[in-house]
Amino acid sequence: MQVHTETGVKPRRRSKANANSPINELVDKVLLYQPGADVDRLREAYRFTAEVHDGQKRLSGEPYVVHPVAVAGVLADLKLDLPSVIGGLLHDTVEDTLATLPEIRKVFGEEIAILVDGVTKLSRVDFTSHEEKQAENFRKMIMAMAKDIRVVLIKLADRTHNMRTLQYLAPEKQRRIAQETLDIYAPIAHRLGIYWVKSELEDLALKHLRPEIYAQLKQDVAQKKKHREKYINDVISRLSKALAEEGIDAEVSGRPKHFYSIFKKMEDQSLDFEQVYDLVAFRIVVDTVRECYESMGIVHSKWRPVPGRFKDYIALAKPNMYQSLHTTVLGPNARRIEIQIRTHDMHRVAEEGIASHWRYKEGKALQVTDIQRFTWLTQLLEWQQNLSNPQEFLHSLKEDLFPGEVYVFTPNGDLQVFPKGATVVDFAYRIHSDIGQHCSGARVNGRLAPFKYILRSGDTVEIITTEEQTPSRDWLKVAKTPRAKSRIRAWITSQQRERSVALGREILEGDFARHKLDYQHLQQEGRIDTLGKELGVKNEEGLLASVGYGKLMPRQVLAKLLPAEQLKGDKKQLEGGLERLFRLVGSRDRGVRVKGIEDVLVRFARCCHPLPGEEIAGIITRGRGVTVHVASCPTGLEADPERRVEVSWSEDAQMPRAVKIEVSCADKPGLLAAISSAISDSGVNIARAHIRTFDDKAVNTFEIMIGSSDQLRQVLQDISNVKGVYQANRVQG
Repeated sequence: MQVHTETGVKPRRRSKANANSPINELVDKVLLYQPGADVDRLREAYRFTAEVHDGQKRLSGEPYVVHPVAVAGVLADLKLDLPSVIGGLLHDTVEDTLATLPEIRKVFGEEIAILVDGVTKLSRVDFTSHEEKQAENFRKMIMAMAKDIRVVLIKLADRTHNMRTLQYLAPEKQRRIAQETLDIYAPIAHRLGIYWVKSELEDLALKHLRPEIYAQLKQDVAQKKKHREKYINDVISRLSKALAEEGIDAEVSGRPKHFYSIFKKMEDQSLDFEQVYDLVAFRIVVDTVRECYESMGIVHSKWRPVPGRFKDYIALAKPNMYQSLHTTVLGPNARRIEIQIRTHDMHRVAEEGIASHWRYKEGKALQVTDIQRFTWLTQLLEWQQNLSNPQEFLHSLKEDLFPGEVYVFTPNGDLQVFPKGATVVDFAYRIHSDIGQHCSGARVNGRLAPFKYILRSGDTVEIITTEEQTPSRDWLKVAKTPRAKSRIRAWITSQQRERSVALGREILEGDFARHKLDYQHLQQEGRIDTLGKELGVKNEEGLLASVGYGKLMPRQVLAKLLPAEQLKGDKKQLEGGLERLFRLVGSRDRGVRVKGIEDVLVRFARCCHPLPGEEIAGIITRGRGVTVHVASCPTGLEADPERRVEVSWSEDAQMPRAVKIEVSCADKPGLLAAISSAISDSGVNIARAHIRTFDDKAVNTFEIMIGSSDQLRQVLQDISNVKGVYQANRVQG
């Protein structure tokens, strides 16, 4: 949260602020669903917040206290308990004012102090990069969620209000926060089952990431509003009449889909707005589960169902406890309409998610046993402990946390939930690490299947193991879940470390012998351990591994034992083994600096084509120098962490490099020329172009010469602004 003050420093405590209309409105909202709530505590929290934030302003010019009150209001909309609402009022006090956690604990008690601490960012700790700070903040939030899941609800409320007021930030910051919201916070809201928060966050993210698309959708939806409302009323009337004739008392409603879901449909299926017919979703809410299935039968007898579009989330509830029957039918005028059928209890869960299950007795928070149904949270806690690299952690969080799920059974009938694309290897590691390490295949539905078999909903899987089978690097391409990947990577790392230790010993013993140094004698004296510590590693094994990996050169070790003159005169001789392999020409021409290693061959990874301005990571490849990847590149993340080396762009790294982009658009006359014009108007040259057409759609692949990530971002934005363009993306590989 950005705080704007006139002085740029945190204000000192001032005189108490009197309660005013904002707190009265909040109190009224809380009393509607908690008539016996101790609202005096709420008023005291407001006075405290107003006092410590006194003098601070948001970038909108409003007093800063407006923000915590709005956050508390969102929590009250979720009908959360009083400590949660108070936590919302106080959530920024420790981070952005002179208030301290002990002070919060003394005034408001331990429960609220834990909530405030859980949502306080690590703003007072120095980090080497934005990614590291972001990753550690999420780690802290996840750990706090394990103790009390209200922490993440307060964080979601905070993000919701921040997104509502995002327009006051600089454009670049708007895009960064919006992307983070789309990648992480909206999916968390989905996992917690809070549909309205998820939808609002997605729409607001779209508004700032693709403003021209958002504005066009808003205009298109508004133009069809009258016709849409007429159609909705017609369908509701027909459904209500059909259900009533069968004796079912039902609430039938219809609503337009939110903008982001329409955008995703247009993008995924390359459609124009006029081609998206199911802009409206209908809902039938009944009293019992039996009536849900009866209503489904009535709907299907009235309108023809679309094959493959029926889903039963009542029999197999989603991990966030969501239950409903879903179907798509050809309704009036042969238009596709989506219909959800659920009970009143299911509807409450669908709208409020975990908040609808909130139960507090004598001030005790929801117990861990009460949230074990959220298996995704358990998995999240487990794999975040196994991922030490910030980029790897964030990549896994975005990619693996919230994809679509498949439901698979063990031979005993236990249900396991996996992300789409998960394989037998993921299943094996879910059962036990040892089973995963020795997985050689499986029986899926009674038939033999290889370990790379992709799981499908309804499969029953039995793992086959052999003692001889052990993981290989290829398994990382097969595995989908963070648990499996981290276990495979740990195995590979341990094996590689053993080999690197042996190689490092061989290299050092040889170089020591050439200088009449006795390695064994130095080892017995403890000198090798000391050398390791002097060179920044823990012990002898760490020293040998670093030499074996190529992170330390033999000359660096010998420099601690021999006079500089002797080493200088013998430099060529020392350049044996890895050092000779790393020696090179012209790393400066590549525009990249490698920390701790000079004159080393630098090459750019073809899988991600890093550009100046992007966060990068170096991977030492024995015999081929350092390969530079984009920090978030999956291939780079899967490399052995011991081989990572810190790299950075040099100041003059602006040499244009070839980058592939793919543009999906309508197949209309003049559109290709408009796209080409948008590229050239950005000052970018097109090196190659390849055009493919499918029915009324075109997919254009361009190879363009780009000097920086900012330039690429601007080009993609300019292309996206061309009317008729569905999507413009960078292509990796």
